[in-house]
Amino acid sequence: MKRAPEGTDAEPSTLWGRLACGWAVAFAGLHFYWAVGGEVGLSVSAGPPATERPLWFVIAGLWGVGVLCLLGALLARQLARSGPRGVPAPPARWLGWGVSALLLARGIGIEVLLLAGATHLDASVSAEQRTWTLVLWNPWFIAGGVAFGLAALRSRRP
Repeated sequence: MKRAPEGTDAEPSTLWGRLACGWAVAFAGLHFYWAVGGEVGLSVSAGPPATERPLWFVIAGLWGVGVLCLLGALLARQLARSGPRGVPAPPARWLGWGVSALLLARGIGIEVLLLAGATHLDASVSAEQRTWTLVLWNPWFIAGGVAFGLAALRSRRP
């Protein structure tokens, strides 16, 4: 019998799925907060569209991303189960790997571009936005990618 990590009730095989689910719910909540008019952190995350708030940005960029994050939370919840139910296990794992790859590519890719100084290509991105992206947003995406990847990896184990 496997022992649960100290201080948690989760089996090692479900812990990463639960963390990925929490990550996705938190990210969805942040987008819904912005969608209903919240402003804290939005301008340094999205730049000019955040100030202007065109309809396409609110619908696709805030509500849409929030809904996608909730779907990601459902996927992570499936991966957290000892044997994914409802959705067949192999497709759930492949989706988990896909979400992981997407989040890691976004987080690491933008991080590399910022550190390499390739941001001169877009003058509309402020220095403050670059800094917050480098120290907060990209690490957040990387953490989500790692959580989804480990959830997909661990979902095979009973």
